[in-house]
Amino acid sequence: MTTARKPPLRRSSGQARTVFACQECGFENSKWLGRCPDCSSWNTFVERFPAQRPKASGPAAAPLELSRLPHDEEPRLAFGLPEFDRVLGGGVVPGSLVLIGGDPGIGKSTLLLQVAYLAATGRPVLYLSGEESARQIKLRAGRLGVAGDGLFVLTETNLDAALQEAESLSPGLLIVDSIQTVHSDAAPQAPGSIVQLRQCTMDLMRWAKGTGVPAFIVGHVTKGGDIAGPRLLEHIVDVVLYLEGERFSSYRLLRSVKNRFGSIDEVGVFEMTGEGMTAVHNPSQAFIAERAGQDGQGGAVGSVIVPTLEGSRPLLVEVQALTSPTAMPTPRRTTNGVDFNRLLLITAVLTRRVGLSLAAQDVIASVVGGLRVHEPAADLGLALAIVSSYRDKPIPPDLVALGEVGLSAELRSVSQLERRLLEAERLGFRRCLLPQAALVRSKPRTNLELLPAATLQEAIKLGLA
Repeated sequence: MTTARKPPLRRSSGQARTVFACQECGFENSKWLGRCPDCSSWNTFVERFPAQRPKASGPAAAPLELSRLPHDEEPRLAFGLPEFDRVLGGGVVPGSLVLIGGDPGIGKSTLLLQVAYLAATGRPVLYLSGEESARQIKLRAGRLGVAGDGLFVLTETNLDAALQEAESLSPGLLIVDSIQTVHSDAAPQAPGSIVQLRQCTMDLMRWAKGTGVPAFIVGHVTKGGDIAGPRLLEHIVDVVLYLEGERFSSYRLLRSVKNRFGSIDEVGVFEMTGEGMTAVHNPSQAFIAERAGQDGQGGAVGSVIVPTLEGSRPLLVEVQALTSPTAMPTPRRTTNGVDFNRLLLITAVLTRRVGLSLAAQDVIASVVGGLRVHEPAADLGLALAIVSSYRDKPIPPDLVALGEVGLSAELRSVSQLERRLLEAERLGFRRCLLPQAALVRSKPRTNLELLPAATLQEAIKLGLA
């Protein structure tokens, strides 16, 4: 490995002492280093002068007594896209900063272009693009049927120049696509570095709060699913949204993980079509529409319907499992949309407590439709699907199952049971397999036939009878 030459240290009696900063993570040191001790990057240290602390331009803000402040609700800007407004809590609050993350190609730019078109009916909307040219955005707008009246596109990577243009335009909404491509003159690092991400986000926050104009920024994600850059970004912004979904599935979930002006864990369901993102008004029906046995003539082997809860919205999803004999010394455990650790827990309980010989079986678990289910309420459904596939015995098509499975094979209750049951009843299901502990406090108001079970062994007998 070729070692880079250490740059000379310039010192002058009339100058402030220089420091060396990593261009990747912003780590500072008094001496040049070949490898950054913080991010482990090689040859990323550059010499620079320490930034001067800004002096106060005026008197400090006076403290305000909380009881004297007005109690009016913040006005919101609704876009007319029901699923999008739902996730935001009814619309976006003026002056708020919203961060949207998601995998490449998942539809972030498409969704925001539709939002910009809907918001351009009043004041103009400024779409700042650091990745695509204005011609490329025009081609996408043509596919989506977006005329573009009142929607202004600015292809600029210098955030300071872009904010000056925004001041002159006075838009009602600002969209930055993406935060990793813009840079600020206040930070000497390269665009996309941690220092630049932090500086640009702070500049956008100050501009949004000062002008009262809401701003949306797009953030790329890492392989682990987190937004690239420091976690400080999610602390600075007011709202954090994630656009999820399998790339080869048409369904997309917009999930709220932080919202200073509304509830978190709200979910909006969209379908990617040739005309862009369209709202799915009945997602439960869409996710289970192609399930085998929906005609009532017979159940499906290894398939069960689970009433899950996404934020305040109940969703019915299809959980499938497949067991297959293997000659390998270590059987495979594969998941798609199911938490891998929950699958290991369920297979261990089924092997030890129920007596299934899964040590010589590959077990594959999946959630249909590209959804991701991580709550423990899906444990019982996953266990039933595995047993159904192992015994090659179908689960009745009119049955739903929910409940958490403990290590002793006991079944534990889940939250908001009645809302889940009402959703299952609305879609035509007639029976529900659930933990017996869930009926101890109060019986939910539902017309479903309830099949309580105290242990996983009892639930298997009831569900596969």
